[in-house]
Formats: sequence, C-alpha cells, structure tokens
Amino acid sequence: MNAGLQTELAGIKLRTPLIAASGTFGFGEEYLDFVEQADLGAIVVKGMTREPRPGNAGRRMAETPAGMLNCIGLQNPGVDVFLQDILPRIKRLEIPIIVNINGNVQEDYAYLAEALDASGVAALEVNISCPNTRHGCMAFGVVPETAAAVTAAVKAKTKLPVIVKLSPNVTDVAEIAQAVEAAGADAVSLINTLVGMAIDTHTWKPVLGNIVGGLSGPAVKPVALRMVWQTAQAVKIPVIGMGGISSASDAVEFLLAGAKAVAIGTANFVNPQAITDIATGLRRYLEQQQLQSISQLVGKVRIGG
Repeated sequence: MNAGLQTELAGIKLRTPLIAASGTFGFGEEYLDFVEQADLGAIVVKGMTREPRPGNAGRRMAETPAGMLNCIGLQNPGVDVFLQDILPRIKRLEIPIIVNINGNVQEDYAYLAEALDASGVAALEVNISCPNTRHGCMAFGVVPETAAAVTAAVKAKTKLPVIVKLSPNVTDVAEIAQAVEAAGADAVSLINTLVGMAIDTHTWKPVLGNIVGGLSGPAVKPVALRMVWQTAQAVKIPVIGMGGISSASDAVEFLLAGAKAVAIGTANFVNPQAITDIATGLRRYLEQQQLQSISQLVGKVRIGG
C-alpha cells in the first residue's frame, strides 16, 4: 500500500516521506491512537539535552493568525532517562527513531552524540538554533563556522547519520547548509521556527513568559518553501522540508522544491490525525498524476519556460 511513498534518507529506509517533527509529537506514544503507524516515515522525539530541563516559566504557547508561538524551553527528562526508560519502549514501534539534540556549548553536542550512539536510534537531528553560551548566546546556526564546528563535533562521536536542523533566522541559509555539508552532515532539515512576539493589549505585557518565541504553522510556509528550494540547489545531501505543512498539497510543494522527505509539526496540534490524512492524500495524488513513486516529484519544480 505504501510502495509509492517509500523513500530513503541518509541510509534510513522510510515507509513514507512523512516525519513527525521534534517537539510536536512527544515521544511518539502519545499519538498512536490517532495515527496509523504505517503512515509514519520516522519520529523525531522532543529536543533532548544533557541534563533534565523544566522548560521556561510562564505562558509558553500562544495562537497567532495562521500559526502559533511557543517558548517551551526544551523541557525534557534528560538523555539518561530517555535511554533507560523511554527508548526501550518506543523502539518496539519499528518506526525509525530520530533524536533531536541540543546544547549550550559544543561539548554538550559531542556528549549527547556519543551517549545516543545506541541500538534503537536511527539518526541524530542536531538543533543548531540553540544559544552558544560561550559566545554571547548567539545561536550556533547563524554563522557557518560555528554550525560546521558543531556538526564536526557530533560526527566525531557517532556512527549514526547526522541531520543538521537549520535556522531560518540567517542571511543566507544555503551558505550554512554548505558549511555543515562540508563538515560531514548526512542531511539537513529546515526550517526551524522564526522568532516572533505577541503583546496582550489589555495588560500591555508580552503574552509569552519568555517575551519572544518560535513562530510555526501555515504562516511560515512560503518562507520555508523558499529556503528549502534554495538549499536543495546548494547541497548534494538530502533535504528534509518543514514549516507549515498541513495537507498533502503542502507536502507535494516541498517535494517539488527539492525535499526528499517532509516533517509535520504544528499541524499535529490542530489535527492529531494530520500525518495519516496527508499520507492518504499523497497516495491519491500519485494515482491522479499517474506516478509510481514520490521520487518522481523530488526537485521537479518547473522554473521558467
């Protein structure tokens, strides 16, 4: 049933090109009553850090027109609890498990890469949008040199495929993508959230406890699509597209722009069955277009002429 949706990403065989995005799908177990497992290409678990994190104080989510803001603050139980208690359960799902890793300094990423180089983990997704506390809390991913340094540090400590998650809050995303590719990245995923803000007009105070947060949802899709297209032209490694995908038509756009797989995030909050609905829509689209495989779509956007 999924033959036309099968794809391969950095050596990982995916039953469909649909990946549950980090931070929107828990550890996967939470959605099993809503999503058909056969429709899931992979699950990216919520962002993992070296030590447990309680997350940010105050309000952490807010709806916006065509999207949402969040400042969860990487709330997670820490890598030790994940390895001991959570991974043994979720790896029984027989769905590729990708772990999103985060750090305050380069050494944190290296530590996590080594700790997670374990049976049951299919790949690592390296979040380089984290603040580098050694360099004035500037995100690792906004400068090619620091993005490449983190990528190299992770690659040195793991045999797993390394996917680098790129920030959209940069001048030239293709330049960052090329830097992490040169440092050994096996794939890139983009985009991470844009930085946004909301103000309560009754209290005159910021809505979010952290003042600013990450903007996601349909509002960011045109930006994400443009950046995926630019990146796919600039690198040879696979691209995972994300940013506002909530329908099969959205997914097809990202595939045409050059993504080999797509990640579904905010849509899961609105519709817990989003991934299954999108998979159903993709099968119907292939049939309507008389295509045998989604690979026939990848990078086939018609420019000019």
